[in-house]
Amino acid sequence: MTRTVGVLGAGQLGRMLALAGAPLGLRFVFVDPDESAPAARLGRHIVADYTDAAALEALAQTDVVTYEFESVPTAAVDALAGKVSVFPPPRALSVARDRLEEKRLFTQLGIPTPRYLPVATPQALALAVKETGLPCVLKTRTLGYDGKGQVVVRDGDEVARLWSHVEGNLAILESFVPFSRELSVLGVRAQDGATRFYPLIENAHTSGVLRTSRSPAPDVTPELQARAHDYAAKLLDALDYVGVLALEMFQVEGELWANEIAPRVHNSGHLTIEGARTSQFENHLRAILGLPLGETELLGAAGMVNCVGAMPKAADVLSVPDAHLHDYDKTPRPGRKVGHVTLRAADATRLEPRMQRLRELCPWILHGPS
Repeated sequence: MTRTVGVLGAGQLGRMLALAGAPLGLRFVFVDPDESAPAARLGRHIVADYTDAAALEALAQTDVVTYEFESVPTAAVDALAGKVSVFPPPRALSVARDRLEEKRLFTQLGIPTPRYLPVATPQALALAVKETGLPCVLKTRTLGYDGKGQVVVRDGDEVARLWSHVEGNLAILESFVPFSRELSVLGVRAQDGATRFYPLIENAHTSGVLRTSRSPAPDVTPELQARAHDYAAKLLDALDYVGVLALEMFQVEGELWANEIAPRVHNSGHLTIEGARTSQFENHLRAILGLPLGETELLGAAGMVNCVGAMPKAADVLSVPDAHLHDYDKTPRPGRKVGHVTLRAADATRLEPRMQRLRELCPWILHGPS
């Protein structure tokens, strides 16, 4: 019998879930208010608000419901959870939506994280800056992603002006971490509690937007890899999680500091589409449908480059050996992720020249227009 997956959101992550589900014989129902959403043509697309009663009732008739971004209203997920299995579970969504609750969970589980203080007024911010020290980072507690909703505080005298960046929302102030690089680890947990992890991924951002990812991350000791897996496993178990979860971290010398989690498939994991035995998208579907998890071993070395603002010429990208172009079918716009390129090689020494060749052919997809 054909099984149907309901998805809140029909963006590029929903699109890639559907592409991964097609060989498994899965059908998809998407709810998204955008008529031209990237996943719209890969299943039944209900154009409606995420809290629309009729749209939610349609999703409740599917076999399982998931979501492709953490800004989906918790009320919609809570309403569905009483009628159909929803994975990842609602608690994971509520924690990931609130940076303060997220940080508190890290602390509870003994996972290192930057020092943090909740702030709700300019006066509280001024006191928190004195306690945390400069520089520090002011972030909205909710609805922040790709560098949005956050600003670095470098001068305590500018607190009043900087407060305007959070637009009256509840916020959190974090100490600035002098990290050497940014890493992420993807874990997947099945309904029976079985877990698997992908090798650590090294990420590079520009203006808060992910530009490139590489895996396995260079210069990773077995101890560092094990520590990342341990932190992710603690989160998966504490949340009784089902599906793929991404843990974004800072490396500070030989330590890992948790930054945030994403309760969904993740941009840094796109390189698993061609670069791993089982992609993050297929493993997410396997997990939420109660199917055996797939192997997470990489097929050599893999890289990913986001296309931000506009797509490169296909002929340029495909002239690079083992490069794979993914066009999200989105209208080009400055700062918008409209596609990505994955590259694969037998090892890191062979991967780097291909990344460099891509830079030469399409230099702007790494550094602009943005």
